[in-house]
Amino acid sequence: MDGSTFAYFLTASILLTLAPGPDILYLLTKSLADGARAGIILACGLASGIIFHTTLVMVGVAALIKNSPTAMLLLKIFGAAYLLFLAFGAFKSARAGKKLSLAKSGAKISAAALYKRGVLMNVLNPKVLLFFLAFLPQFVNLNADGASLQILFLGVTFAVQAVIIFSVVALFAGRVRNLILHKKNIGQVLNFVEAAVLTLIAAGLILF
Repeated sequence: MDGSTFAYFLTASILLTLAPGPDILYLLTKSLADGARAGIILACGLASGIIFHTTLVMVGVAALIKNSPTAMLLLKIFGAAYLLFLAFGAFKSARAGKKLSLAKSGAKISAAALYKRGVLMNVLNPKVLLFFLAFLPQFVNLNADGASLQILFLGVTFAVQAVIIFSVVALFAGRVRNLILHKKNIGQVLNFVEAAVLTLIAAGLILF
């Protein structure tokens, strides 16, 4: 892979990561609700999901899943069910009237659980799988030696730049959060927003 091809890939990756989408929208919402630390941990989980999908593309499993309507349907069902489960949890927190506290930033959920959430959100999303199946091979000569390793390298590169950009977004949202902590019932409002965002993502997964 020459330098110009990699530069084009990196530029496209950054623009795609910055584009409004489910991952960055939920990351922004979670960072506002639980702080920058929570957002960064979530970002690491989402990036790990990218590595998982890249591996499936590299070994050819992604293509098999794409060509199996049953596998695609099951992924959609499990993915949507998981998102709705998370939405229900956020809704319950909002109904319970939990208040936002700076001292408890990111304490609503453990780091391990939040990381796992990010991983599962990507792993159970067939749209992410299809995206990488279509995107990564465009920058690789599939007939050349080491094509699989090049795909893995590009997937890792995409994941790294995504973590960096998502972390910047999380830090920005954390700053905003510090400015709105004094607002009355802001914790409940953000929990309702989180529940709504997760529900919309689940609906998009099933309907589109």
